[in-house]
Amino acid sequence: MEFTVPQFVEREPKLIGPFTFKQFIFVAIAGAACFFLYFFIGKKNMPLFILIAILLFGGSLALAFIRIKGYTLPILIKNFFAFTIMPKIFLWHRKLIPPKVSKIKKFEKAEVEETPLKIVKESNLQKLSTQVETRRLK
Repeated sequence: MEFTVPQFVEREPKLIGPFTFKQFIFVAIAGAACFFLYFFIGKKNMPLFILIAILLFGGSLALAFIRIKGYTLPILIKNFFAFTIMPKIFLWHRKLIPPKVSKIKKFEKAEVEETPLKIVKESNLQKLSTQVETRRLK
């Protein structure tokens, strides 16, 4: 039985038009913020509202679409803050610890009794080779 292997698993599906769900959320939050800012700031000071709206939409589009070396901008920002906050462990810095000084104890060599080597008459390999040569295997 054949199964189809999914291709391009790392790609997020396009859910809302040409946007993925995360991209749509970033743009929608910026749009909602601009909508509320219009009623609070836009009616009184339109140039300030336009400046804030441009900055909000620019930031949301950057968060939604910028990829650097395959990583999205929110992941890069998260990694940046995690790197700056976490303690650094430098494995290549050598710690200067003075060597410990201790007295050297003299050890006496224990006398080893020498045992004579056993001499084997004929090895099994030699017997097998002679049987193979004469073709007399049992």
